[in-house]
Amino acid sequence: MRLRLPEECPTEPPTGYKIAHPVLSQDGTRAAFTGVSLGGALPYGVVADASCVYGLRHAAPHRRCDCGFHCVHDRSVAEGLLCTAEHRAAVLLEVLVLGRYIRFERGFRYARQRVRTATVGPCACGTTAAALADAGWGRPGWHALAPSCAGCLRGRTSVSLAGFARLAGDGLRVAASGGGRAVPAGLDASDGLGVPELVAEAALLQARLDWFQTQLARLGEPGSGGAGNG
Repeated sequence: MRLRLPEECPTEPPTGYKIAHPVLSQDGTRAAFTGVSLGGALPYGVVADASCVYGLRHAAPHRRCDCGFHCVHDRSVAEGLLCTAEHRAAVLLEVLVLGRYIRFERGFRYARQRVRTATVGPCACGTTAAALADAGWGRPGWHALAPSCAGCLRGRTSVSLAGFARLAGDGLRVAASGGGRAVPAGLDASDGLGVPELVAEAALLQARLDWFQTQLARLGEPGSGGAGNG
């Protein structure tokens, strides 16, 4: 006898939570996410369909495979994953579970998702993040990003939180958490920039300006081969 899983017909898509690394395309024109475990080599957009990472031709999720997107029911469980050393720079995603899914005790495995919000943790120095900067690793064609405050950018490839939301598109919202509160930093495509977004953009531009001024000052120092050499 073949066992069948119980079927659900929700009136609204279930909500789930997961963690992922934000990534920026090599040419800086696209923003996406990459998982922290199975399928982590395949960046996905705000709206994405799952496929079998083993190259099998069945539709994901399959009962006899572990393919498909994964998420947990409780936000606190996903936040707990951010405590591990290898996941400190990841972001917390709130997703809508779309299409076919399999429900488990702690979460879902499913075929399609929409990322609604991405919550960015503090910079490594403890300051609320103003941008996402090159984390020092990546995937082919993609730079992995990590939270950074304006003072820690130091000329690295970076994008503001609002800029990441715009590049990702599809109504993604991005927020920076720190000091026990969340500061909105992303907008729907139909919205304009608000005060928090403009403040973050200004801090990012000021940090870049400070870095360029430092480099110019070094070029002018005696012995550096710059204009200060007589």
